[in-house]
Amino acid sequence: MLKELLTPEIKQLIGERQWADLRQALIIWPPVEVADLIQSLDEPERVLLLRFLPRRYSADVFSELSPALQDDLLRDLNNEDIKRLLADLSPDDRTALIEEMPAEVTRKLFGLLSVEDLKETRQLLGYPEGSVGRVMTPNFVDIRAEWTVERALEHIRLNGWNSETINIVYVIDEYGTLLDDITLRHLILASPGKTVESLMDNNFISLSGYSDQEEAVAMIKKYNYLAIPVVDSAGILLGIVTIDDMMDVADEIVTEDFQKLGGVSIESGRNKGPIESIRDATVSLLFRRRIVWLATLVFVNIFSGAGIAAFEQTIMSAVALVFFLPMLINSGGNAGAQASTLILRALATGDVKMSDWWRMFGKELLVSSALGLTMGAAVYAIGFFRGGTRIGLVVATAMVLIVVTSSLVGMLLPFILQRFGKDPATASAPLVTSIADICGVLIYFSIASVMI
Repeated sequence: MLKELLTPEIKQLIGERQWADLRQALIIWPPVEVADLIQSLDEPERVLLLRFLPRRYSADVFSELSPALQDDLLRDLNNEDIKRLLADLSPDDRTALIEEMPAEVTRKLFGLLSVEDLKETRQLLGYPEGSVGRVMTPNFVDIRAEWTVERALEHIRLNGWNSETINIVYVIDEYGTLLDDITLRHLILASPGKTVESLMDNNFISLSGYSDQEEAVAMIKKYNYLAIPVVDSAGILLGIVTIDDMMDVADEIVTEDFQKLGGVSIESGRNKGPIESIRDATVSLLFRRRIVWLATLVFVNIFSGAGIAAFEQTIMSAVALVFFLPMLINSGGNAGAQASTLILRALATGDVKMSDWWRMFGKELLVSSALGLTMGAAVYAIGFFRGGTRIGLVVATAMVLIVVTSSLVGMLLPFILQRFGKDPATASAPLVTSIADICGVLIYFSIASVMI
């Protein structure tokens, strides 16, 4: 990596103010590598390095930085540098930057935008959070159906420099309605005198600006497209979403789901969404994100304590029962977390639909029964050794029922949450484990009360 190879040399060039040599050394590297390098530098060096990179390259590097570091740099750069940077950012990157900034910084940035850029940014910010409209870019190449291939290629040469991609060009009519998409390969290989219309198959996919970003991720994955056009309700071409932006969205979705699975809140104060960087996150933010679920689960687990208290006489009559309680409770929690994780992943990838819940219930019942019987047979021997035949039978029977019940709870919770319009990832491991704990205590001591 660049930061591991050249950090001392880069610091030396900055210290000696060798800006020409510095540019020459860096512009041969991908912007993401230079962004990693900037994050490893001290604060004054970051500003100097970003300021003296070529304008367009500097904007590409800036768009690869974390929101926290972008915020720090914007506070250190002067207004002229920020104005230049904003002008060189692509519209979707500019919108993403403004969306992440605190209110006072956003007001400052709006004041530095040109009239045209401000109009464009406000248009993108007018779409709902999490929609395709927020990440689309209006920088694309469109051509007309009646043009010849020769004229279309000449148009691409003149207007393709600022486009996010020219691998795919879009055919529109005189009103801007999307008619088709054509790969650049087909245009290059076609005879110059042919019309664009003769190359069209009228088979294309598109998204609404109000479509969910997750839908765009799924479509790019399904069709292996580098970009997907975005249209309004009348079919007018508004912009495109590209694979690089969708990869960022996919990464955010996965991060969000993992944090939900761990019981980390993503709706805390101004900073909504997953925590992108644990290293840069403040102690206060980490505390707010984690305390909600932990405090909630403390009260949920009160029911486990109440269940134990309700069977006080049973416990006193056979103290050996307490020895097996942690093992049974943990087994149930682990089984439930396994089932929940498998279903969550299947729902996320589309492998399982809501209509499959009954089929998955039957399958999970068979699997969890087999798991419970296997684990029950294993713990019977321990129970027999510790307390005799009856204790062994109680522990084995409880193990079977706890594993089955917890697994079914873990499998059903994501379906139930999705049925009521909630994110199934909210069926996090802590929630499943806590419910499994309560069920485990009640099942174990109920069986003990009957059999002992």
